[in-house]
Amino acid sequence: MKFSISSATLLAHLQTISRVINSKNTLPILDNFLFDLQGEKLTITAADMETTLVTTVNVNSSEGSGVVALSAKILLDTLKEFSDEPLDFQIDDDNYAMTIKSNYGVYNFVGLNADEFPKMRSLEDQNHSISVPASVLNMGISSTIFAASDDEMRPIMSGILFEISTEDLKFVATDGFKLVRVKTTNSKGAENSSFVLPKKPISLLKAILPKEQGDVQIKFDKKNVYFELSNYRMICRLIEGDYPAYNMVIPKDNPNKVTIDRSSFLNALRRISVYASQSTNLVKMEMADGQIVCSAQDFDFSISATESLACSYEGEPMTIGFKCSILVEMLNNLSSDNVLLELSHPTRAGLLSPLEQSETEDVLMLLSPMQIPD
Repeated sequence: MKFSISSATLLAHLQTISRVINSKNTLPILDNFLFDLQGEKLTITAADMETTLVTTVNVNSSEGSGVVALSAKILLDTLKEFSDEPLDFQIDDDNYAMTIKSNYGVYNFVGLNADEFPKMRSLEDQNHSISVPASVLNMGISSTIFAASDDEMRPIMSGILFEISTEDLKFVATDGFKLVRVKTTNSKGAENSSFVLPKKPISLLKAILPKEQGDVQIKFDKKNVYFELSNYRMICRLIEGDYPAYNMVIPKDNPNKVTIDRSSFLNALRRISVYASQSTNLVKMEMADGQIVCSAQDFDFSISATESLACSYEGEPMTIGFKCSILVEMLNNLSSDNVLLELSHPTRAGLLSPLEQSETEDVLMLLSPMQIPD
């Protein structure tokens, strides 16, 4: 089979799906891309044992059809060295010998029999589905993934929970110390359902979604989830198990409320964090009428820092401690000019949210407090 294609176009698609390929594979065939040429449509697949990502691209011209596995490393390393120019590919159907012709010369290597490449998994007949705008899906996973756990002992908390109802779609991530919930009414399901998406497919989606327009079709059963985008299709294995009942830890009555400029708060915490204890990273916050006093100290090195910030405060004077790095991370993942910090008691979790929220989106972040030493 033969085909001609732009080097830049092919490279862009290969780089996107190459993120699936592991650095070390138990199956050598997974070090390759699967090329499937049918007419002037070239379908390229990359996979590991859990995730399969497929892209489709139109070629400039073609002759014949066929399927072959080609080395991902050789292709990527070769294409990176070209500017945008047409390349001619020719694959021998008998011995899988590959020849690439460019304006500079000829490049040869040998592919593999495509029969060894794992087949793409399929969903059960009984599955759930939801349609989500690409921008909403990108916002949901980008706003929550930082809160997911890195603890291998609790795999269910290492991904993002997609909680679908007939009224809205919620994205939830938590590691037991912090929690983020993003609710959108731009998407809703025909019935209540949920699944937990692992981190690797999330990172793959984050690379694809910014360039996508329109809706993403999502289908899932008990074990796998399938995403269909304009030029990409992905199926991956879900994290099985019961997600923690996160609603139980969200405090409902929070009479103490701090409204503060997000950038000023964030910059102050960054400066103070330099002086926080290396073991606890604790920042103490004292709130009273019109101001919040943030302080940190490290007794081992005899260093400390204190800053006072203007704010709007409703409630009784209160002192509470938080892990500074987590609070900074949360503020970094908000984009509003002002934020609202809701508190009930020094021993109960605080709630952080944008002061200004759209009618269709609701972002809520929960942060567990830390004990302040005497």
